[in-house]
Amino acid sequence: MWLNEQQITSTAIRAYRKTLLHSSPNHIVIDHLFDHNKLAEVIHVLQQEQHWKTQKHSYSALYVNDEKWQKTPDTQRFVQRDLWDRSALSADESPSSAIAHQFLSYIRGDEFMSLLSRIFRVQITDINVAKPEINTNYFRLSANDFVNQHADDSPGREICMLLYLNKDWQHDQGGELVFMGKDDTPVTIAPLYNRCVLFDPSSEGSEHWVKAVTSEGATAYRYNVTSWYWSE
Repeated sequence: MWLNEQQITSTAIRAYRKTLLHSSPNHIVIDHLFDHNKLAEVIHVLQQEQHWKTQKHSYSALYVNDEKWQKTPDTQRFVQRDLWDRSALSADESPSSAIAHQFLSYIRGDEFMSLLSRIFRVQITDINVAKPEINTNYFRLSANDFVNQHADDSPGREICMLLYLNKDWQHDQGGELVFMGKDDTPVTIAPLYNRCVLFDPSSEGSEHWVKAVTSEGATAYRYNVTSWYWSE
């Protein structure tokens, strides 16, 4: 069982609903949503260097190759980070690596999407999503990477999820998520271990960015899962 049952009681879900409706952007932060021990197994897999590849987005084009990236002005670059290479994961059939794939499948599955539907009171489904698997993956940021201000709204996209996988993360390491908020009041959220952020990407103030990671070295990566969900 991936979920922490104490965090998904009817009382907890009512509290999430209340927070969601009275926040700007419409968002909730749930700590300890998942089983700590199972996530620890996932983290062990993420620390294997061979599964990562670089991802670069500009404001005008996604998945920019190196040649085009070099011609893209700094002001037009909005993402540089590492993406979990799911094809490499599929080729690695070891039991330890399989759990990382299992978790991605779980948060794309019926049980978890049903939970999201209850919290947001909208029917979440992949029935009209051509490639659901590309909408859920692991990412990591180093001190050389960045995620600049952008919006995640898209027709039919109802929920964005961020789950942080950073054990012993310190506040001076940076990497905070920042929502624009409203009335010049940004919302800042630290990327602490097993912290889940759920938000409505169409709500006011939902544009966001990530503060720079300040730690360097092989152990200084900021890990997270990002997942996007649609309605019918």
